[in-house]
Amino acid sequence: MANPWAGEVALVIDGQRHVLKLTLGALAELEAGLETGTLVDLVERFESGRFASRDVLRLIVAGLRGGGWRGQANDLITAEIEGGPMGAARAAAELLARAFMAPGVSE
Repeated sequence: MANPWAGEVALVIDGQRHVLKLTLGALAELEAGLETGTLVDLVERFESGRFASRDVLRLIVAGLRGGGWRGQANDLITAEIEGGPMGAARAAAELLARAFMAPGVSE
């Protein structure tokens, strides 16, 4: 089970449940892979609904890595994500919110 208080989000990929988490290392890798801007810019894109599918993919990969996954983004190209693109976007947004939520603040 994913622990939201620890910043974790659950996502089912190809029928297998994964726990995603944006650790400091995963965030650093995510920021290094952004084509433009910073993590703050990425958060702003999600808050305004201007995010792209590549943003979602990068967040999912970073969260998977933070959860211990050893795969690559290309491994997800043909993957079936529960909830489809909207499920993936929802999980990505939750990851961001949980990573930057102040302790003791409820969602």
